[in-house]
Amino acid sequence: MLIECALNGGRTRSEHPGVPLSPQELAESARGAVEAGAGAVHFHVRGKDGRESLEGDDVASAIEAVRAAVPAIPFGVSTGAWIVPDAKARREKVARWKIVPAFASINFNEEGSANLAELLLSRGVAIEAGVGSLEGVEGLIASKLAGRCLRVMFEPEQQDVKAALDVFRQLEEILDREGVKIPRLLHGLNRTAWDLIDAASERGYDTRIGFEDVLTLPDGNRAARNADLIAEAFARVRNFEHGTTAH
Repeated sequence: MLIECALNGGRTRSEHPGVPLSPQELAESARGAVEAGAGAVHFHVRGKDGRESLEGDDVASAIEAVRAAVPAIPFGVSTGAWIVPDAKARREKVARWKIVPAFASINFNEEGSANLAELLLSRGVAIEAGVGSLEGVEGLIASKLAGRCLRVMFEPEQQDVKAALDVFRQLEEILDREGVKIPRLLHGLNRTAWDLIDAASERGYDTRIGFEDVLTLPDGNRAARNADLIAEAFARVRNFEHGTTAH
């Protein structure tokens, strides 16, 4: 079972002083997460101003630093529409990347997602297909690219665990009905993060944790590093596999 570490997302230093932003910080955080048990890494590239970026130079700097830190571990970057809202402009920026990651996360509810996925696939970049809603899973199916994706990532954003799981099951059923057989990853956000790791374990799905998803450990204490979140997730998954509880 894969545990992916989401290093930063759109988090700011005001939310947590340990959120990695610079290429070197991303590299150090990735190394720590891998040492704690992460089998893949995901991050949002930042510019020198700390804002999320799809600029080629920013992407190259982050990729080179992380690759040097964890050369044997696959990692990917976000291509979220909020970074560059215009779909055409976003595709043009990605097309200019001179250095590419192993995979990129694409939210299939966003305009231009299929076109962007086609571009990245043509460049040898695997696609992590993000679906958090009915619109997202319908977009993935309509794209006819599901079978070419690295995995589908269920990411319901509801903050009530039952509501999040209800959405997840609905999306899961649609993919089952459509015969989508690619690997599946399930993760939550903030209040649902730890419960959805347990739900992923129950299904044998991959999962994800990191500062993008939650800043606190299950006991409510703030995690100092991404590595602490990964270590806790690793323990929960292993305890589940051995029939014990991680609580």
